[in-house]
Formats: sequence, C-alpha cells, structure tokens
Amino acid sequence: MKTRWLPIITGFFVGVLLISNIASVKPVKVWLFTYDAGTLLFPLSYIFGDILTEVYGYRASRKVIWTGFICAAIMAGYLWLVGRLPAPGEDWEPAAQAGYERVLAPVGWIIVGSLTAFFAGEFSNSYILAKLKLITKGRFLWIRTIGSTLVGQGIDTVVFVLIANIGWGWSPGTVVAVILSNYIFKCGIEVLFTPITYAIVIGLKKSEGIDVYDRDTNFNPFMVFEKEHGKISQPDSIPGVM
Repeated sequence: MKTRWLPIITGFFVGVLLISNIASVKPVKVWLFTYDAGTLLFPLSYIFGDILTEVYGYRASRKVIWTGFICAAIMAGYLWLVGRLPAPGEDWEPAAQAGYERVLAPVGWIIVGSLTAFFAGEFSNSYILAKLKLITKGRFLWIRTIGSTLVGQGIDTVVFVLIANIGWGWSPGTVVAVILSNYIFKCGIEVLFTPITYAIVIGLKKSEGIDVYDRDTNFNPFMVFEKEHGKISQPDSIPGVM
C-alpha cells in the first residue's frame, strides 16, 4: 500500500509524543485548573492516532504506535544515561546538574507509567476505532473518534497517574482529582477538534485513494509485521462519515 502522507503523519505523531513527555515537568495553570504542560499537547497524539486508524487501518497505526513507543523509550533511556555521565567540574556546577536532572532526566515510576499508559491507551483507542468503523459501516466518524478517545484516554490517564503516584505519593483525593481533570480536558480537546479531524480524514482518503477496513486484521498489538491484506475502498465508493 503506497502512501504519500503516512510518513509525515508519523513524524507529527512521534514529535507530539516526545515534546509532551519533556514538557510534562512544568506545571501550568489554565483558568481554574492546573495541568502538567505535556497534557496540553498530548491529546493531539490521539487525534493523529484516530486519523491513522481511520484512513490507513489498524496495521499501519500499530506500526506507528510502536515507533512512538520505541522513540520515547530511547529518549528516556538516553536522557537518563547522560544525567549519570560525569561532566568536567569546572564547566558543570552542581546546580546545573540538579537542574538537568529535574527537567530532563526521567524519574523511574514516571517513565514506567508514561510508557505503559501510552502503550495501553493508544492500542485501545486504535482497536476500538477500527471495530466501530466496521460496525457503523464507515459512517458516523464522530462516534468512532470520540468513542475510541473516551476509552483510550481513560485507560491512559488512569494507568499513568496510578503508576506515577508510586513515586509521587499523593493522597487518594489528589489522585482522583488529577485523573478527572486530565481526562475531561483530553476528551474535551477531541470533541473540540472533531471538525478538523473530519476535514483531514476526508482529504487524506481522497488524496491517498484508500479507506482501509480491518475485516481480516489480527488485532494482536505485537503482530507488527502482519501481512497487509485489509479491505480498501476507492475514493468514489467511500461511504459518508456524517
């Protein structure tokens, strides 16, 4: 399956993921709510995930998710390693080392939580969207994008906060508050961006000339090199998405 835009979308997907992970160290206040800065950008990764699965199918989305996961793991591991390597004393003061570790060097449970949550949430999102596409016969795109995000972001948020809290040690009340505020914000972004998602999906289907239906797909997330044999519709036969 030849594609023109898939490598570009993959690049944006991975870029949003990595930037979100780095930015998450900074808390920011938006109106009455406080989030980590990564939360403001991270919902875009789910929008890209929706677009990938809707247009190119679960198989292509699975490869992109694994690409993002591996890149995030490499980034976390390398930043941690750099933080452990010695620096010339005259050029690197203890305060600078402390600043690096605070901002860039990942903390154990936060990284474990981030990677685990990303893996579980993104694959849940992609699986549900692909299944809903079959059930709705390609119609009602908004049901697929919002429905899959409600589940995927829910899993992602709960898994990350619960695992990261092993290191944070927050009270149960704080944990629940953080989960709810982050979940509502992330899902709200999905709803808000629905018209843009529609426009991109329709444009990509026409430009690429494909509309993959995962009728014979093995949804095992570890079958990365499964042979491509998804059902494809030509642009003129693409059903309505309203």
